[in-house]
Amino acid sequence: MENNSKKITQWLCELALANSQAALKSLYVAYNQKLIRFIGLYVSSFVDIEEVLSDTFLALWNNRESLLDVTNFNSYIYGIARHKAISFCRKKQIENVDVEDFFIDLFYHTETTPEDNLISKEEIANINAAINALPEKTKITFKLIREDNLKYKEVAEILGISIKTVEAHMATAVRQLRETLEKKT
Repeated sequence: MENNSKKITQWLCELALANSQAALKSLYVAYNQKLIRFIGLYVSSFVDIEEVLSDTFLALWNNRESLLDVTNFNSYIYGIARHKAISFCRKKQIENVDVEDFFIDLFYHTETTPEDNLISKEEIANINAAINALPEKTKITFKLIREDNLKYKEVAEILGISIKTVEAHMATAVRQLRETLEKKT
């Protein structure tokens, strides 16, 4: 993770100081899948998600000179994506997307082989059903922390809420998931 952080810092410096399109492409490759899933929480169609993603990286390019002042790039890029998604929804006069319609794969970042995977498809379906039953803000908070491995402070900045509210959402998520999964076993 530290090595990845060094690469990101290097790319940001190249982008800010040398207007490097290669650095922008590297950042795009590093963040596009995470941002697609995140933007999908706000925008429903994949074409619209890609448009918001493009707007996010265009904003990054347009503000490249100020990137040296960014202390937390994760919060910065997710914040831009959130802002662009909300602006897109307002522009299109779309109401917020019901997050209940989205399948959140809690195990997206696992690096296990099929032989190593001890969790059955039924158990995964139960976990995903329990996650999808969470309230919208709680679900988004849970996804950002557990799936995207963001810190509570970063999630608070991205969602525009306090760290205590993030903690409350996570406590609610864990309690409800535990209760739901205990009932199914």
